[in-house]
Amino acid sequence: AVAEVKLRDDQYTLDHMRAFGMYNYLHLDSWYQDNVYYVDQFGRVMNLSVTLDTALQKPREVFRLPTDLTAYDNRLCASIHFSSSTWVTLSDGTGRLYLIKSGKRGNSASEKWEIVFNEELGSAFIIAHSVSFVKSDTHSVAVLLLRVEKDELDTKGSGFHITLEWVTIAEISKEGDHRYEIFKRRVLQGKSVPHYAAIEPSGDGLMIVSYKPFKFMQDEDDKLEENDDAKATNETKDPLYYWQQTEDDVTITVHIPQDITKDDIKVHFSPDNIRVTLKDQPPLMEGKLYSSVDHESCTWIIKENKSLEISLIKKNEGPRWPELIVGDTRGEFIMDSSQCSEITESLMHLTSEVMNPNPEKENPPCNAQELEECDAFLEDGASLCRFDGDTLKVTHVINLGSNQYLFSVVVDPREMPCFCLRHDVDALLWQPHSDQPENMWEHIATFNALGYVQASKQDKKFMACAPDYSYAALCECLRRIFIYRQPTPLSTVLYNRKEGRQVGQVAKQLVATLEANDPILGFQATSERLFVLTTKTLFLIKVNSGN
Repeated sequence: AVAEVKLRDDQYTLDHMRAFGMYNYLHLDSWYQDNVYYVDQFGRVMNLSVTLDTALQKPREVFRLPTDLTAYDNRLCASIHFSSSTWVTLSDGTGRLYLIKSGKRGNSASEKWEIVFNEELGSAFIIAHSVSFVKSDTHSVAVLLLRVEKDELDTKGSGFHITLEWVTIAEISKEGDHRYEIFKRRVLQGKSVPHYAAIEPSGDGLMIVSYKPFKFMQDEDDKLEENDDAKATNETKDPLYYWQQTEDDVTITVHIPQDITKDDIKVHFSPDNIRVTLKDQPPLMEGKLYSSVDHESCTWIIKENKSLEISLIKKNEGPRWPELIVGDTRGEFIMDSSQCSEITESLMHLTSEVMNPNPEKENPPCNAQELEECDAFLEDGASLCRFDGDTLKVTHVINLGSNQYLFSVVVDPREMPCFCLRHDVDALLWQPHSDQPENMWEHIATFNALGYVQASKQDKKFMACAPDYSYAALCECLRRIFIYRQPTPLSTVLYNRKEGRQVGQVAKQLVATLEANDPILGFQATSERLFVLTTKTLFLIKVNSGN
């Protein structure tokens, strides 16, 4: 049976459920077609590779974890990630990481899993992602480890925080002796389990989609160095204020000291200028605004988290302001969901039959009133961040707003995993290109109406799509699998009577019901079939016939 690890009583938060309770125990090896792995209760890594012309083989053992896992009380599930066509990272769930040279996989003749590195890395983790790369003639493997850790300082929240540890293991050659050692360890911390976290193929950066932001935790030495740097140049300071804008207003957020009260704050608005002063100090912000405002309608309030929020109403609706105060570089502009919707609108021709930028006309592309209860999702506003591996700073932030994260999928194993976001009723698949700053996220496929359909499936556990985009699929916790094919041309003519128009293509929905009473633990889609894992059975569903 599959080595399922149930949540313990002290793993009671939504984050524990997301990271470990909803863990996908079936691992797809994207480097070889139709090749899946799972770990069984004896700590054996079992492989099933399907070749078209043969009958189904039994799963075969490719590796056995050296530790007796039953002896550990506080372990997590074992996790695997395929870093390249010949390298694998493996965790036994006790806090130990194995780096394995596997040979070419999926074929018992050339496959031999041998451990080249294994080390205890602290508390238990699961592997979120890994990549293998060669830089200046040195082979390295970078791994991302996910932990949910108790946070003694967090008295108001869940009492836990999430860490992502970015470990780089590199080949060291000393006097003809080749071995692998840890080259770098860095930790990011956040307050929610990331929906998506992946290292760039070159090992130079990291992309994370999460509801709450992550940031690098620095060592004491780094902090001291940074303080010295800050004295030398003032450029490393945090922004003095953050600002966002819509077509008709601008919102500015300024963090203010704890001891400042409402009476200490003076904000002066005029049609073209703004001035903010605290107590009797020199103005905190002062200068000419980029464009005129309706100064009598501008307001300010103090938020609970001790920040001052200022709202400016633009005199001329529409045009974007490239800066807030002319010549002032101390603020940072944050993209908000309306900017994202502009991007979405420029993609609207990909997702809707009729271009309709004018909502006054009939049939607006999306009407919020039409959304149903199941369309509302708790986390309004995840963000996509890219971190630079050298500076550990965020280089890109995109607020995803109402574009709900749905799932991720590997289309090309040499690239980063793609992620699928809900755009109105559809679902759009995005491929990150870390090496193309001008085309960092490319829209590569659309699943019509999937955004709408998945929202009604309250019991869904896993979602996936075929790497060739021919279908998307989701499964519930028990038994039921839904498969949504892409539209295909019809051989016969079909009329839509209501609208009196001819329909050229139809997209089919299929439902499969498994003959199993055990919950679904793993779910993977390939271009031809779906693999579904329960505790005791691995089901294969043929979706497309091989060409």
